[in-house]
Amino acid sequence: MPNPSIKDEEKYQALRDKGYSKEKSARIANTPNAGKKGGKSAKYEEWTKDELYDQAKNVGIEGRSTMNKKELIHALRNN
Repeated sequence: MPNPSIKDEEKYQALRDKGYSKEKSARIANTPNAGKKGGKSAKYEEWTKDELYDQAKNVGIEGRSTMNKKELIHALRNN
């Protein structure tokens, strides 16, 4: 049965089948343009700490309020 909070159920199921957690699969499936290549986004090192914090908030990274810029970058890349 499809979950109404999942924007791309097919992508969600594919990620679950690959072994991703429910939380991570949902986060990726609900991110616009996830998985599309383009290389147009600036590297995280070029972002401000506030921009990194907002991105961490958007993807649901816990503990972000106590992280410095380097920690935010690490969390975003490894979440």
